[in-house]
Amino acid sequence: MTQPEIQQEIEETRERLGQTVEELAAKADLKARARAKTAEVKARAAEASGRVRQSQAVRRDWPLAMVATGILVIGAALVWRQRTT
Repeated sequence: MTQPEIQQEIEETRERLGQTVEELAAKADLKARARAKTAEVKARAAEASGRVRQSQAVRRDWPLAMVATGILVIGAALVWRQRTT
């Protein structure tokens, strides 16, 4: 190997080592990892909360739909009865 090739290999090794150290430091940074996990859990909770609100809105509308259907059925029955008599 020539001197420039050895220097190039040393630089590449230093770069890989630096990246590895950065990755290990990121894994060791418990505060940052905890903040990231907290943000992820909050996002999932907000998404689930939105689905619950939507579900509750559908449940609130259900009795109104039943009353409207009942009125339509009674009205249709009365109209049908008047036509047959």
